[in-house]
Amino acid sequence: MSHDGEVDRPAPRGPSGATRGLLVVLGAAAVAVVVLLGAQATGVFPDFRNPFAKEQTDRSQPPLLKSIQDLSRYVAAEGNFQVVVDLQNDRDNVPEFLLNQRTLFVGAGSVEAYVDFTKIGEGAVVVSPDGKSVEVKLPAPQLGQTNLDMEKSYVVAEQRGLFNRINDLVKGDPNRQQQVYKLAEDRITAAARDSGLTARAQENTDKMLEGLLRSLGYEKVTVTYTAP
Repeated sequence: MSHDGEVDRPAPRGPSGATRGLLVVLGAAAVAVVVLLGAQATGVFPDFRNPFAKEQTDRSQPPLLKSIQDLSRYVAAEGNFQVVVDLQNDRDNVPEFLLNQRTLFVGAGSVEAYVDFTKIGEGAVVVSPDGKSVEVKLPAPQLGQTNLDMEKSYVVAEQRGLFNRINDLVKGDPNRQQQVYKLAEDRITAAARDSGLTARAQENTDKMLEGLLRSLGYEKVTVTYTAP
């Protein structure tokens, strides 16, 4: 207390030496950040990335094997054929007018050529490390069962001996044409094998898979076939 009755107040003190030093450092750092941000905005320095930033890399491949298996049985080609069957059944040393059956038949049918995708397994689809190319190994195309079209097939002519006619009148023979139909189916199947139908199926399968896989982003598609 002063002699005049007033309370003595402590004189204001400035920042200490340590505090002033800290303020100087912080100020310099702020100036440096402003300068760097300005330089980066003007393009003087390249962009700076956080060295501790979180990055995520997805190296997984699309489920190609499952997708291809889902195609199941892919019918890649179909052939339509027509054959003529001339079948005669008779007996040695028996005149034809007594015992004879001859049928001239025109058979029309179709055969499908398909690839069975359900038979491919692990290792059948190989994707390159860069994800730009893919190789697919498939079973060779095969021929389906011959489908004889009875609406387009017909008997041109038929000859029967006397005993054959009598037998038809007495008990009939509902299956007497089965031999003709079976022979027509066999000949259509043979014609399909010799027609190059499986080669056409392979070509069509190549085109289908190439279009499908290129649409998924693959630049190179290779399709190979295993021996039947």
